[in-house]
Amino acid sequence: MAASKSELDLDVVGFGNALVDVLSHQEDEFIAQIGSTKGAMNLIDAERSAELYSLIGDRVTVSGGSAANTVIGVNSLGGSSAYIGRVAADDLGDIFSYDMSQLGIEHSTPRAPIDDPTGRCIIFITPDGERTLNTFLGASNGLTPADVDLELVARAKVLFLEGYLWDPPEAKAAMRYAASAISDGAQVALTLSDQFCVERHRSSFLGLIDDHVDVLFANHHEVMSLFEVDGLEQALDLVQNRVDLAVITLGADGSVLVTPDGTTSVEADPVAAVVDKTGAGDLYASGVLYGLARGYDLRRCGQLGSIAAEEVIGHIGPRPETSLRELAGELA
Repeated sequence: MAASKSELDLDVVGFGNALVDVLSHQEDEFIAQIGSTKGAMNLIDAERSAELYSLIGDRVTVSGGSAANTVIGVNSLGGSSAYIGRVAADDLGDIFSYDMSQLGIEHSTPRAPIDDPTGRCIIFITPDGERTLNTFLGASNGLTPADVDLELVARAKVLFLEGYLWDPPEAKAAMRYAASAISDGAQVALTLSDQFCVERHRSSFLGLIDDHVDVLFANHHEVMSLFEVDGLEQALDLVQNRVDLAVITLGADGSVLVTPDGTTSVEADPVAAVVDKTGAGDLYASGVLYGLARGYDLRRCGQLGSIAAEEVIGHIGPRPETSLRELAGELA
């Protein structure tokens, strides 16, 4: 779809599972007791979601979802963004839509009926800051190509696809539909989201990457799983010529941005204490995507990602509590 640079007025359009996050602090013993895989995203049904919800007392509730967190970060950096994701015509759906509106993020995806409830993610945070996600996808799971606003997609400098949404066949079709509709000069970015997600969809992820993806986000476990190798260097060699840019996060060791021409290593931003890792990868992506949309060099993009990730792991919740633009200063 052709569009002039002046018509690309949105830095990033995110595409993912629209969820409401419920966050609670728990001990490692609790995670073992409920049978969840620590540090992973565990898909659950409505009954299991209600059961886990009943086990927790103190909790924080905010609108979330991986790609939603990322576009929120883009806006905090001073960028412009929109979001494609399905919620229901229920109370949680109202919370999600109101939050996005208050943040200045366009979100006009048609709502599901009230008997197809808004998805929610119950997140248990252990003392080491690790987060264990228990996700009932709900209405977000029913996204179809008919829900995709192609005019919105055509305004994006970057379309950002969330790997978590790759499970339902209709959502797969919707993501490919959107990726096929970007404007000339725009890019498609994909986050692999989770190692277990990669293991479920390795072959079809590689197909999507080869067909549509310009920028790939992954942590070191995910990229090694994608190529079924045991070493990071081997994975980096394999991804180097697969996409225009691969952005690989390494936890406390920072990140590496890989292009066919070489690699750029970026140190992690120092953090006084890791309180909650929820949203760390999402916010790192927001910094890189904002930088790419604004035409910054790769080191600057990676530094913005590190600043955003450092801010979000210093407190409870997956979205910034401090203006990322102010923290980034001249970088932004």
